[in-house]
Amino acid sequence: MLHPVSDGGVWSDVTGPRDAPLVVLVHGSMDRSAGVLRLARRLDDRYRVIRYDRRGYGRSAGVGPPFDVATQVDDLVRVLAAHEPDRPVAVAFGHSFGGNVVLALADRRPELVGAVAVYETPLSWLDWWPGNSAGGSALMLPDPADAAEAFMRRLVGDSVWDRLPPAKRDERRAEGPAMVGELADLRRGAPWDGDRVVAPVLALHGELARPHHRQAMAHLADLVPAGQVVEIPAAGHAGPHTDPDAVAGAITAFLDA
Repeated sequence: MLHPVSDGGVWSDVTGPRDAPLVVLVHGSMDRSAGVLRLARRLDDRYRVIRYDRRGYGRSAGVGPPFDVATQVDDLVRVLAAHEPDRPVAVAFGHSFGGNVVLALADRRPELVGAVAVYETPLSWLDWWPGNSAGGSALMLPDPADAAEAFMRRLVGDSVWDRLPPAKRDERRAEGPAMVGELADLRRGAPWDGDRVVAPVLALHGELARPHHRQAMAHLADLVPAGQVVEIPAAGHAGPHTDPDAVAGAITAFLDA
């Protein structure tokens, strides 16, 4: 269903028992809620699960700009209020860029967040973050559509990209402004303050994580007052999609603890 935001509507969905603890799943750059659908299906037998297409992506492609993290947090607050008004989430989960959205939510609205879980969230404002990451390389291109294509080719490979129907490639290229806007916002500075994130934080990375993602999750766990790191065996950056059982198990164990 559609829920209103300042200049349109972001698509969102909720599944699971109505009175169960609440979980929200936030996808990364050049993705959409379908990227966390498998994870949602592993959680919604026990939790009330909200997922949504962030502004500029998927069924929310017509929403935006701006694409900065602060506006993304406002969207998330509206989505939560539309589905579960005045009810805090047991855990806010973010994949990749989505992790910065949920950490910023925990900073700005701590009363809404019981715990935070993130998977390989970029800390690209830090001086040691590599400039040749998928996002950094894409931001060097002047055309947002070309940047989106370069990012996708880096993530899925040239052969997968080239096999996509032309209409699907055009759709993904049209998401370039959202990707460029949000990644450029991260480069400008940290969108959250670790000292203000009082909720416990689970920092997940795959066993196959690139060194900077592994380092980022260790650094995040040190930044926040209550952080811990868990590795997902045999998983890469797409772990919530490719290894949803293991990621769901880590989140459930975190909540149970």
